[in-house]
Amino acid sequence: MVLAPSDERLVKLALTNNKKAWLQLVKRYEGLLYNYGLRMLGNSDDALDLMQDVYLSVFRSLSSWRQESSFKTWLMTIAHRRCVEQYRKRRDEVSDEGMEEQYSTDVWHHPEQVVARQQKGQRLLQAMQQLPMEQRVVVELKFFQHLSHKEIAEQLEISLNTAKSRFYAAIEKLQTLIEVDDDETT
Repeated sequence: MVLAPSDERLVKLALTNNKKAWLQLVKRYEGLLYNYGLRMLGNSDDALDLMQDVYLSVFRSLSSWRQESSFKTWLMTIAHRRCVEQYRKRRDEVSDEGMEEQYSTDVWHHPEQVVARQQKGQRLLQAMQQLPMEQRVVVELKFFQHLSHKEIAEQLEISLNTAKSRFYAAIEKLQTLIEVDDDETT
């Protein structure tokens, strides 16, 4: 069994202009980064733009990674900052019409279940787009990146109580938005 090289090893190699190591880092996190961008910005084009911007920024500042946090945390912190910048630039342009469907990689045997799951996922993504950015990012980090409240607070450089209050406020709003959507569709 061959173990994949650690992020630290790949960064060290990438800093010596090892293109293969850099591409391994990109490949390792491209799905995470793309899905983060899709959930936060609401459409595929913006998610791809975010990925490009983040990887360019990471490449330029790779030597400044101090290993005080994991490479993944550092990468996602940069992604968060770029996402906020993109959101601010485009917040007037973002609409629910540009929302892309996210397809599950699960194998389904019943088409009705596939459609129902896609509709639920679509409603959640649309509801997330209605949250303020501060709440949306906390939901993203908690549910999709599986960070603890403490890790969220550290990554966003906010207090633990602020992280928790944003999370619970977001959950309450999401429940209300999804319940209203469910009532309208029945």
